[in-house]
Amino acid sequence: MTLLRDHDLARAFDHAAATYDRLTGLNPGYRTDLVRSARRLRLPRGGAGLHVLDLGCGTGASTRALLRAAPRARITAVDASSGMLERALAKPWPDRVRFRHLTAEEATTAGEGPYDAVFAAYLFRNVTDPDAVLRAVRSLLRPGGRLAVHEYSLSGARVHRGLWTAVCRGVVVPLGTLTGDRALYRHLWRSVLDFDTVRDFTARLADAGYTGVRTAPVAGWQTGIAHTFVARNGAAAPRPAEAR
Repeated sequence: MTLLRDHDLARAFDHAAATYDRLTGLNPGYRTDLVRSARRLRLPRGGAGLHVLDLGCGTGASTRALLRAAPRARITAVDASSGMLERALAKPWPDRVRFRHLTAEEATTAGEGPYDAVFAAYLFRNVTDPDAVLRAVRSLLRPGGRLAVHEYSLSGARVHRGLWTAVCRGVVVPLGTLTGDRALYRHLWRSVLDFDTVRDFTARLADAGYTGVRTAPVAGWQTGIAHTFVARNGAAAPRPAEAR
């Protein structure tokens, strides 16, 4: 099948927005895993004084995870789907959280930043040119700024490809068919199979100029299927002498 891209993908998410939270809620650990990934940014002081970009925020689950990990940070959350953003905006948020309707590419050229950290959950599979977006994100980060990517990226082992296909054929695609969103959830299935393995995405991050790249598997049934990638924009910024 042909994967959905750009405006076609955004429209598919618009249509799926009404049932998206219910379906993702059926995935054991979905929200807990997002919080674990956000905490791997290791933002100091609860994020006080820091500005964080949530790139591809969807209905706000990743934004909520960032608030759990850094409750004092200022967060700008963006997404290409107006339907998903409408669902996010219907939820209660503190004043320091702001939502904007932008694609990942638009967000990296919107003239905002620099950011102290960027969180991107389930995003890079869905952009047309992940290398260009990674480079643009790095240009938005302060020196030493941190990126955490929470993504379906297979280990490369055949067993994990088989498990992912079994779950999609047996659960994900049938549920999407019931909600009228079969094309989107078939895209989810195929996009994971077609996307980088862990080794490939780690290399992609390094090629884009990130340093200190680390990976950690998501727990539970998704082990070997979903991972967190954490990296920095160059060397860490030096701490003031009095803080050493």
